[in-house]
Amino acid sequence: MPFRPRLRPLRHTLLATGAAAALSVGLLTAAAPAAPAATSLPCDLYAAGGTPCVAAHSTTRALYASYNGPLYQVRRARDNATRDIGVLGAGGVANAAAQDSFCAGTSCLITVIYDQSGRNNRLTQAPPGGFSGPAAGGYDNLAAATAAPITVAGHKAYGVYVAPGTGYRNNSTNGVAKGDQAEGMYAVLDGTHYNGGCCFDYGNAETNSRDNGNGTMEAIYFGNIKVWGYGTGNGPWIMADLENGLFSGVNARYNANDPSISHRYLTAVVKGGPNHWAIRGGNAQSGSLSTFYNGVRPNVAGYNPMRKEGAIILGIGGDNSHGSAGTFYEGVMTSGYPSDATENAVQANITAAGYGR
Repeated sequence: MPFRPRLRPLRHTLLATGAAAALSVGLLTAAAPAAPAATSLPCDLYAAGGTPCVAAHSTTRALYASYNGPLYQVRRARDNATRDIGVLGAGGVANAAAQDSFCAGTSCLITVIYDQSGRNNRLTQAPPGGFSGPAAGGYDNLAAATAAPITVAGHKAYGVYVAPGTGYRNNSTNGVAKGDQAEGMYAVLDGTHYNGGCCFDYGNAETNSRDNGNGTMEAIYFGNIKVWGYGTGNGPWIMADLENGLFSGVNARYNANDPSISHRYLTAVVKGGPNHWAIRGGNAQSGSLSTFYNGVRPNVAGYNPMRKEGAIILGIGGDNSHGSAGTFYEGVMTSGYPSDATENAVQANITAAGYGR
């Protein structure tokens, strides 16, 4: 009690000082520019261009600046337990340490590749297909979770390593283009991991896992098979799997403008609309996209108009042909035909992401 009169003035002084400091901070805050918005990621850029993502798959990073959910799920052999692997923070790279901890001392498989678009177009183990060979026999294999280790912006991450027999699919999708509707897609791939098997695809396919005829698919293909189509050199090539044909341009087989391309990290683009489609590609670590074809549909019956069915495949053909090899890191599918300018902005974001750095 006898000390209260002496503390009260000190308390008032401290409060006054604090108020002055708060006012000063408030003035400084008001004078400072607003904090910049989070960097736009691929699906933000597609949305800004009027062609929003309807599917967004990646095991390496978020594809929306606001995305803070799971990228993929792994299942470990020891006890069949599963774990979702997310990002280090909103809009960030994969939390590979969570996978390493969960899978320590055993092996893991990638069981689900989640869809970041909110449409639940996730990819899971592909079911048997209508191919007359071994693809018809049973469910495809799942990718080993640690088979494709890389770095993204200095952080460890894992890709989806597709060995022959491996495949993912979703035959019941939401919002994916059907019929002759316009769409776009890109994928970041390992340009050094490929083969001549059919067919390392990512994109739009039949909903019954069968070959339903010309024009019932529209997917990115990467590899060096020459049975249906090819470009210059010995491959590999980015082509479009349109069912019953891998097309490198307007011609059914050879098209001189589709080059062999094998960057360690490769950006592959296919897009299509009514009697119009294009192939683009580039180095996912640096530089811009090149256009390898931009024109009318192939000069073969059945591809104009298209009859797309709207399933999504990864690592296999539309009829579940699964003799292919490749590695997938990220990819999206859009509603509408993206402009070159939008795709160029997406490519700039991909190169800035720091694959392999």
